[in-house]
Parts: sequence; structure tokens; C-alpha cells
Amino acid sequence: MELTPRQALIVDIVKKNEPITSEQIAEKLNLTRAALRPDLSILTMSGILDARPRVGYFFSGKPARNIISEKINNIKVDEIKAVPVVIKEGSSVYDAIVTLFLEDVGTLFVVQEDGSLVGLVSRKDLLKIAIGNADIHKIPVGVIMTRMPNLITVTPEESAYDAAQKIVDHQVDALPVVKIEQEGDKIKYRVVGKVTKTTITKLFVELGKA
Repeated sequence: MELTPRQALIVDIVKKNEPITSEQIAEKLNLTRAALRPDLSILTMSGILDARPRVGYFFSGKPARNIISEKINNIKVDEIKAVPVVIKEGSSVYDAIVTLFLEDVGTLFVVQEDGSLVGLVSRKDLLKIAIGNADIHKIPVGVIMTRMPNLITVTPEESAYDAAQKIVDHQVDALPVVKIEQEGDKIKYRVVGKVTKTTITKLFVELGKA
């Protein structure tokens, strides 16, 4: 965030005189409180200044980018996850293509009969097989999917930042949100949601509005 000369001066005054009221700041700048109000609002909302009722303004010591970082790290995947679209491992490629278009999604999560995650199939995977000479009615989706443990997953407890970082680092379009369950000596992943590039974009827009 780039401060205007007057905003920078206000921050300097608060640093040297905290706590200081808006009336006192206005007097030092030879301004009215009404003229000063927009600048104080911006500095407070950005987290640079902290306002306490009946006390005055303090310098928080946090640049705006740190406030944004804290916000994203405090938002959990469980709060932003979308409903996943799943398909059984034995379903045909044709069924997967139909599901993809009917649900208007770019990724399908492949599950076993007990609902545990075994793979993922993307629009690109389906396009590759569809433009070939293969009989898509007979080929099971399990043949073309990306299998566990080669999937990048995220848990509900991880932060929105963690999910976004995984999407960027691994260059994927979607992450399955999973709950990890131990059944005897086996670990199973239950799909409880998804985080996609669209999910992160919507979050970015919402934070911008806020």
C-alpha cells in the first residue's frame, strides 16, 4: 500500500504521540476532523493504525501486506471448499465425459465403492482419450486417471493460503479436500470437498470487497 504524503505524516504523528485523538491530529495538521476522517479510515482499515474508543490512535507496526497475509492464513479450507463431483472407478470414460458436462466442472474425483479417493480425472485427460480411436463406452475411467498417491490433496484444517500455494506449486486446477481415516493398517482418504482455481479467485474477490 502506497501512502499519500498526508497519510505518511499522520502515521509519523501517531508514532511520536501515541495514543493521540483525531482532534489532536487534526490540530497538528491544521485540518478539520471531517477532512482528516477519510485518511484515518484508510490507515485503520489497512491495519497500519489501531483505534481504541475513548483513548485514541496507536501505530500497529504492521504493514498492510502483513494484515492481508494474516487474514488468508486464518481462513481455513473448510470455510471455502466447494462441493466435489465424484465418479466410481469402474465408470466408463463416456460416463465421465457426460458427468463433466452436466455438472459443468473441470475435474472429477474418482472413488471406490466405499467412497474412498483413488484418483482424479481432468478435462484434459478425457479430451485426450476422446479424440483417439478408443471406444470410450468400454474403457473404465480408472485406466486414464491420475492415481493415489500421486494426487495433491488438502485437508479441511489447512489454510486457504496452503491450498493456493499447492495449486501454484504443482500447477493443478483442483485439489480434493480429504479427511484422513485409519482403518486397521490402511489409510483412507474421504473426499469432503474441493478447492479450485475458481475457489481461490472468489476468495480474492471477496477479500477485495471487504
